[in-house]
Amino acid sequence: MSKNGLLIEYDYCTGCRSCEVACQQEHGYPAGKFGIVVNEHVLETLKGMSIYYLPFPTDLCNLCSHRTKDGQKPACVKHCQASCMHFGSIDQLNLEMKKRSKTVLYSPD
Repeated sequence: MSKNGLLIEYDYCTGCRSCEVACQQEHGYPAGKFGIVVNEHVLETLKGMSIYYLPFPTDLCNLCSHRTKDGQKPACVKHCQASCMHFGSIDQLNLEMKKRSKTVLYSPD
C-alpha cells in the first residue's frame, strides 16, 4: 500500500491562511497550536522584491487521518483558496511534482 502525502505548490499560495484556520478548527487546537503553518518569505532579487508563502505541516499534522480514511480530503486541502494543495499517494504526487515548479512534498511517516 502506498503512503499518502501532501503536495504544495507554493508558487501559487497567496498566504490567506485558510489551511491554518481549517486545520485548527478541524482538530480543535487551542490558540497558538497548528497542524500547518504558513510561513512568509521575502526575497530581494535583481528585479525587485518577491514574497512567497509556504504552508508547512507541523508535527501535529496527520493529514486528517480521520477524514481521509472516509475518502475525504484533509481540511487544509479542502479549504485551500488557491487550490495549491493536493492530497494523494506519494507515488502519484511525485509524478505531479515533476510537471510543476516550486513545490514541496510532505509525508508524516
